[in-house]
Amino acid sequence: MFEDTLQELARRILALDEETLITLIPKYRKRMDNFEPTKEWEESVIIYFLINGLRVKNAQFNERIKRYMDDLKKKDPAEDWVAPRPDLRLIK
Repeated sequence: MFEDTLQELARRILALDEETLITLIPKYRKRMDNFEPTKEWEESVIIYFLINGLRVKNAQFNERIKRYMDDLKKKDPAEDWVAPRPDLRLIK
């Protein structure tokens, strides 16, 4: 139940536009910095870190894609070549 809820939340957040979310960071940072013992303050903290979590995920994703592509460029295509298996059959 909890995992399903978290996965659905993650899917919804991933569907949102990062550029738009980034514009909301100052708003939620300000709310977070101005502590009040309210649910709104707690929600602001969660929202702030969800947005930053998406930013961190995208930064890691982009870095790993770059490394992956660089590794592909460095790789010698001859290393991938495998001799084809001969078409053999048993003859008595």
